[in-house]
Amino acid sequence: MTELLTAAQMRAIERAAIESGDVTGLELMERAGRGVVDAIFAQWPELAPSRGPAPAPPGYLPPEEGDRRRVVVLCGPGNNGGDGFVVARLLREAGWAVEVFLYGDADKLPPDARVNYERWVELGAVEALTDAWITCCDQPDVLIDALFGLGLNRPLPDELVECFHALLEFQPKWKRKLGRDRRMRSVAVDISSGVCADSGNVLSVPDVAEKVTEDSPDRCWPRFMALAFQADLTVTFHTPNPGHYLSLGSVKCGQVAVKFLDALPPVEIGFPVVGLSESRIQLVEPVQLGRPHPISRYFIDLPKRTGHKYDFGHALILSGGIGKGGAARMAARGALRIGAGAVTVGCPPSALIENAAQVNAVMLRKVKDAGALAEVLEDKRINALCLGPGMGTGAREAALVSAALKSGRRIVLDADALTLLSQDADLFGQLSAGCVLTPHAGEFARLFPDIAARLDTPATTGPAYSKIDATREAAARAGCTVLFKGPDTVIADPDGRCSVNAAVYDRSAPWLATAGAGDVLAGFITGLLARGFAPMQAAEAGAWLHVECARAFGPGLIAEDLPEALPGVLKALGV
Repeated sequence: MTELLTAAQMRAIERAAIESGDVTGLELMERAGRGVVDAIFAQWPELAPSRGPAPAPPGYLPPEEGDRRRVVVLCGPGNNGGDGFVVARLLREAGWAVEVFLYGDADKLPPDARVNYERWVELGAVEALTDAWITCCDQPDVLIDALFGLGLNRPLPDELVECFHALLEFQPKWKRKLGRDRRMRSVAVDISSGVCADSGNVLSVPDVAEKVTEDSPDRCWPRFMALAFQADLTVTFHTPNPGHYLSLGSVKCGQVAVKFLDALPPVEIGFPVVGLSESRIQLVEPVQLGRPHPISRYFIDLPKRTGHKYDFGHALILSGGIGKGGAARMAARGALRIGAGAVTVGCPPSALIENAAQVNAVMLRKVKDAGALAEVLEDKRINALCLGPGMGTGAREAALVSAALKSGRRIVLDADALTLLSQDADLFGQLSAGCVLTPHAGEFARLFPDIAARLDTPATTGPAYSKIDATREAAARAGCTVLFKGPDTVIADPDGRCSVNAAVYDRSAPWLATAGAGDVLAGFITGLLARGFAPMQAAEAGAWLHVECARAFGPGLIAEDLPEALPGVLKALGV
């Protein structure tokens, strides 16, 4: 299970490890630099030395001049810069041509960073990092950002923004000159400089940030993109930070090499998890969905064992009127595929024939109004409800939501039901711990306008208010589990437990941006609730499986494909 540690937690762990006497800061810095070099060679094997392991010891024979690789290392004024000096030294020992630029005063470097600075200057020069730096060097095979890492809590200084802006303008010239076979790879140490490690926000001054929307980072003008380093690979240590997965963090970090991630070999830095608070943030991972794991508090028993259909629950999905039943039917299909023993769609009498023409294994019931719903719910085998997809937002629907909340069943509230909650404080006040809210950004803003406004405020200092903070605050206010959708889906419950289901990096699933995908997710969660899973567990498992179904199907996905992809995903998990 992967913990996401804040920058403060990470510093506390390092400090505790050093104070224990098991390791020194200098040893940690050496291991970090070696980890960066190993990760570079793992990511791009064509850059690895052909004569033995890398990085090589001082006596290692350099490669032939024609094979000589080039690296530019940008070092900052703190310990992240110290890591950079270690990387520079190790790559030089491996035969690379190395250029080092320093931002700041060498005399003011922290002690461990100063030691590694002095070790480097015995081997090569250190140039001052200015906006003219890029004209002073040829295109490197690798450009390394060791400027600030986790420690940054303010926007990058103007002179560094100018440096990054110059890089954006100069890269196309390098590509035209040297061709595709000598493209430059960019690597960040810890996290891309300029990105808040706790929120993933790019820290910026207000007059710049106000012009930028988080929704379209690739279309932002170059000045904004220069507010943070653009990496192809980010190498971090021990465990990732929330900022690697939230907001623009995944855009700016490119790919992450870190312990416990499968995308790249783990980068070990060598100290235990100590001093963590109980308020933890975790990534939703497949280990939580399969067989028991000794440290997993989210173990979910997905396989079915002996029993009959009602042993696995009965889910009721409420539908809209004529022409509005598609969303509920997709949710019902999702609930059935994920293993609910029985699923019923409840619809207005006028829509009964239309729905009957579209479903087979899913059952149908007429639900004219709240009174009719109460009668249906006399069947105690119905233990989970889903309200919202295509349901409508009139007085009838508001009464249905109220009746459902009063029933004491576990409930998923999505789409139109969320709109109704946002319009009626009394209805919102009926929420309980058995509910799961599944808003996208627009619905979240309607439900929690003050929280959304704070989240949308441009980040000018760090640690910035994050999607994790917003979701936790929303869950505490609602008194139930909140799943805040997006590529960086965050799930929180009223007790502050929180997890991130990140569809980024190698897990990117852009095909989920299609009509009806959220309805299927609501059905997945409802089906898991019917099977007896706790709301937080159901939300985590449903979200993870939702992404895996999209990845399994691939381009061309439409919402109806998601439930049909689920059996293959479950089979691959060994369920």
